[in-house]
Amino acid sequence: MRPLKRWLARRRSSVQVSESGGVRLLHLGGHAIQSAIRLESPDRLELAYTRAMMVFLLFAPAPRELLMVGLGGGSIARFAHGQLPRTRMTVVEINPEVVAAARTFFGLPPDEDRVKVLVADGAAYVPSRPAACDVLLLDAFEDGRSVRALATQEFYDACRDALRPGGILVVNFIADEPRFGTYLARIERAFGGKVLCLPAEDRVNMIVLGLRGRATRIPVAPLKRTARELRRRYDLPFDRFVRDLVEHNPGTAAHLALERDEGGAPRRRRP
Repeated sequence: MRPLKRWLARRRSSVQVSESGGVRLLHLGGHAIQSAIRLESPDRLELAYTRAMMVFLLFAPAPRELLMVGLGGGSIARFAHGQLPRTRMTVVEINPEVVAAARTFFGLPPDEDRVKVLVADGAAYVPSRPAACDVLLLDAFEDGRSVRALATQEFYDACRDALRPGGILVVNFIADEPRFGTYLARIERAFGGKVLCLPAEDRVNMIVLGLRGRATRIPVAPLKRTARELRRRYDLPFDRFVRDLVEHNPGTAAHLALERDEGGAPRRRRP
């Protein structure tokens, strides 16, 4: 990874890179942190929301194809490349300067058979790829808010259609997103109410999962067993993920409920 000061001294862009306390940070058009790596352990997921997005491994521990919209510093792509050796990943990023920064300062792996980065508009790319992936990760922001073109009913429907049967959509939201209720309702509509919410450990972000073609109830006991195995394998707090899923979603201590009420509306989630 290139030394930082020389690059910053000659570059003016909305894409900025800084360092603090041994952590390298990516900023897009402001001070908000979009991505981070700890220089002493760059392969670990530094930010709480990136760790929380890995919750999909509870339900799809061995995906063949990952599709991600929004690259940031590439920490998730780097993690998937290193930790999921049988998984192929395509990342769609609209801003070529973000790709350049991720490659130069955040150790994004070069394009190869298992990782491919495309400079393209996710709003156009995803609808063109039906049944293309097992997991679709959506992590795209504009001025600190979710990109509206990537939060329409039509786009969430396209996300569902881009998944193979049993696939999972994973969406990162800022917890104080003013339109969160609207966007959540759209995801619920796209996935027939089969949606789970997981707050990141620092509660700054909320992760929403849309599950395609799943049973209406998910037993918690097998999730706990899977969580213990995944924690050992990846050193991520999957046991916490299970506890928070139970706390913040409909169901009981024994199962998560992916159901609609008698009127056809998704059941309310716990606050």
